[in-house]
Amino acid sequence: MSPVPSPSAYGDPYGGPVLVEPETRRLDGVVREASVPPLAAPWTHGSLADLPFDNASADPDAVALSRKDADGHWSDVTAAEFAGQVLAVAKGLIAEGLTPGDRVAVMARTIYEWTVLDFAAWSAGLVTVPIYPTSSVFQARWILQDSGAVALITETAGQAAALGPERERLPDLKHLWIVEKGHLDRLVEAGAHLPDQEVEVRRGMSGPDTLATLIYTSGTTGRPKGCVLTHGNFFAEVDNAIELLYPVFRAKTSEEASVLLFLPMSHVFGRMVAIACVRARVRLGHAPSIKATDLLPDLASFRPTCLLAIPYMLEKVFNAARAKAEAGGRVASFDRAVSVAQRYAEAVEAQQTGTGSGPSHALKAARLFYDPLVYRRIRTAMGGRVRYAICGGSPLGRRLAAFYAGAGIEIFEGYGLTETTAAATVTPPLKPRLGTVGWPLPGTRVRIAADGEILVAGDHVLRGYWDPQAGGVVPAAPDGWLATGDLGELDDEGYLTITGRKKELLITAGGKSVAPAPLENWLRSHPLISQCLVLGDGRPYVAALITLDPDGVTHWRQMNGKHPVPPKLLVDDEELRSVLQRAVDEANKLVSRPESIRRFAILPEDFTEEAGHLTPSMKLRRQAVMRAFAAEVEGLYTR
Repeated sequence: MSPVPSPSAYGDPYGGPVLVEPETRRLDGVVREASVPPLAAPWTHGSLADLPFDNASADPDAVALSRKDADGHWSDVTAAEFAGQVLAVAKGLIAEGLTPGDRVAVMARTIYEWTVLDFAAWSAGLVTVPIYPTSSVFQARWILQDSGAVALITETAGQAAALGPERERLPDLKHLWIVEKGHLDRLVEAGAHLPDQEVEVRRGMSGPDTLATLIYTSGTTGRPKGCVLTHGNFFAEVDNAIELLYPVFRAKTSEEASVLLFLPMSHVFGRMVAIACVRARVRLGHAPSIKATDLLPDLASFRPTCLLAIPYMLEKVFNAARAKAEAGGRVASFDRAVSVAQRYAEAVEAQQTGTGSGPSHALKAARLFYDPLVYRRIRTAMGGRVRYAICGGSPLGRRLAAFYAGAGIEIFEGYGLTETTAAATVTPPLKPRLGTVGWPLPGTRVRIAADGEILVAGDHVLRGYWDPQAGGVVPAAPDGWLATGDLGELDDEGYLTITGRKKELLITAGGKSVAPAPLENWLRSHPLISQCLVLGDGRPYVAALITLDPDGVTHWRQMNGKHPVPPKLLVDDEELRSVLQRAVDEANKLVSRPESIRRFAILPEDFTEEAGHLTPSMKLRRQAVMRAFAAEVEGLYTR
């Protein structure tokens, strides 16, 4: 039986962890490598399929998950009930003739059934292949073809119908099941006659080196590639994350630890945290929509202690809170509260890193004063019990990270890829470095190549890329080091800062290299801006395309006594352009003169996933944006 990671590494199970600081290596006086030894022993037997059954055996009545019904009420699911559901669906998959190693694709939002299907497929010896529910028919067909999936499970009948005309191009696809049509119940009925031992035999055939999932990259620069992740990759990732992030997975008080998952389960980040919650026996809930009208009621009713988030979401929460304060005539008080929170977090950081004495009595009193006025309201909007947020996808930035930390929500910022089974670095508890993405996850080595590219090594690094034409799996890191394509720097203590994307590095006509990410991230945090794309490759200077945030623009006009109008009508509004010019001027302070934005265009529409401008994880598809707005790009250099 696979044991739950022991808190013995910390002594008191509600105390702090043993923080093992990185070992660093220098070259020419610059830190080029940082590594942290694993906190969890390497996994040598069994698979992820064992987890529900181990939990049920250890504590059958413990609440494992919560499931929302049609009326919006949450019902607890015990460890025994969850294991029973996984077993029943696994028997159905076996009864339908699926054999070990077969690929099963799942196309659904973040719903309870996703986690059941994941563990059921693994219990039947199968490989899960996630497909984003927002994927185009072409994208979905490519993944089904390339993976050789024999079965597809969709959430809705509409998703299945859209793929109907493509079935003749999918000779391997033999089964199609639809969740909303009750087909999982049919699977349970189909396998009811099989003995439980059938599943036990299948589980016994899987080990750490067995393929668990094929996750296709979002394809920002080309055709998606299938990342081959094993059960051992996930164990190396989640076991060390659980050991390091003890506040998330082991509540330091008697308060129950819980996570409401609303990021896509088709993404490795969401999948990893779902598995970690089952592994650590943390109550897990699923929220299928990130629209504020849907998500806020889910947060209020579920009341999680931890959230997964991307910077874009945390930026919008902050901007919405400030806009509400401004509308109520309290913006000056809000801004003072922000300053207090940021200074408090920075003082705590200095104390934890040994460079300061901590918050002064006056700063503590100010923070206490603003807590019910500002900070508690923001925590209440997130459910009222949120104390931690795991943030990834892109850099959050020092200002916003400090604000949330000072407001009582500790941010664990991380960096990773699908290829690294999610996090490769993460903020260490009790020793944050605001504005960085933390230290290497225990069991990870991070190296900076001569050209600034980040290289990663560790047991969580994928086995390789799926290539059926090449006979299966093509190694991704033959020398043990995965080239990430990202650019970064390590400081003297091993903290990593992301500086850009190697393929996105712009080189102007004057030969100046420009990393667009710092400028884009700064501008995107502005309340009037939704998205920003910095360009200038081969051009005489750097420019930018800016899209407007509808809520932010509506609020801005109302505060200036103007009627709301659609953002597309404000493209040539001189007053708005003046405000955005000041924002660009502030962003330009981050870079040198040759790297600064000289001109910008306000676009009449936002970048969207549906139009192909963004990946499902909100990353820019730069070439798609440049094609879609080619006229506006040319206008930046010809007028």
